[in-house]
Amino acid sequence: MMKNRKLKMGMIGGGPGSFIGAIHRNAALMDGLIEIVAGVFSSKPEKSIQTGKELMLDENRVYSSYDEMFEKELQLPISERIDIVSIVTPNHAHFDPTKKALELGFHVILDKPMTLNYHEGKELYRIIENAKGLFCLTHTYTGYPMVKQAKQMIEDGLIGEVRKAYVEYPQGWLWKLLESEDNKQAQWRTDPSKSGASGCFGDIGTHAFNLVEYVSGQKVAKICADLDIKVEGRQLDDDGAVLMRFENNASGILTASQIDTGAENNLKFKIYGDKGGLEWMQEDCNSLILRWPDKPDEIYRAGSPYLSSLAQENTRTPAGHPEGYMEAFANIYRNFARCIYAKQNGVEPKKEWLDFPGAEDGIRGMAFVEHVLKSSASDQKWTPFIVEK
Repeated sequence: MMKNRKLKMGMIGGGPGSFIGAIHRNAALMDGLIEIVAGVFSSKPEKSIQTGKELMLDENRVYSSYDEMFEKELQLPISERIDIVSIVTPNHAHFDPTKKALELGFHVILDKPMTLNYHEGKELYRIIENAKGLFCLTHTYTGYPMVKQAKQMIEDGLIGEVRKAYVEYPQGWLWKLLESEDNKQAQWRTDPSKSGASGCFGDIGTHAFNLVEYVSGQKVAKICADLDIKVEGRQLDDDGAVLMRFENNASGILTASQIDTGAENNLKFKIYGDKGGLEWMQEDCNSLILRWPDKPDEIYRAGSPYLSSLAQENTRTPAGHPEGYMEAFANIYRNFARCIYAKQNGVEPKKEWLDFPGAEDGIRGMAFVEHVLKSSASDQKWTPFIVEK
């Protein structure tokens, strides 16, 4: 990988009270390929300035709006201006800055889901397809080494033809009406004007959907969904389940909940083929269980020399040293940065570097939310899963 300087990044969002902003910043900085030099961290200028001071940025590059940031940065020499725009705002503020950044030639890394709604998603997909800059969507959980190992094993045919897939995302943090208690995260995630038409399934259901398609290598063809609001007074779904049928006729079950009282964040999948099965869960993320019908289970561990190139390329420490959420997030940023360097130098990136979520994951995620809502509101058993672009 050729490079002559760090890639410069400007951030939109991620100011005071933001959870995901600091996660993105830490992930971007972990490998020394990216530096944060500019940003508009809040719609309120005083809060943007506050975050800029905390990050020790040049005060002249802490802006009051993203339009101002784009305009002022483009006036700088190429070697000084931002290369990447990182967008970590609530869902309703994804489309416009992403569209403008791409049309102006910046590379964009966007927190998921791609947009507020499916209509915006389809328009943004077309813009991304025609953009000069690269686009990345941070579906974090695809960055784990053992998730990538499972993907490679299935792709290599180790467990045979996929027959059945389970994916479960249990959270319990919204077990009560937290949005009425001045909790910023709960307020915007349960507000249709900021989150979109779905709460739980727009927030974490899309992660589960993306993960099961990524690992299994199979695309969902039709669904049967049941969403619910368990906490009285809440506007958007906080719990639900989806039956899925994949293109190869494999069947699947996806559950996501934010009212599983006491649950933390133990996203997990079980995928079974006609030869064997694979199981992984985030709370033991360095382990991958391979199950056989006629011999003992095998446990694969992160950092081991017997893993695939895809897993090893995204492993940072020797076996036994815990790697988790932050490293998985950083793997996405690192692969994205490596592909930008390759593009700048006119060379072909390694196939392992290209393994980060993008526009296709984004539009399928928005289609998933749309179809789940449609199916849940219908008495029809199956809703065809059709992605329009």
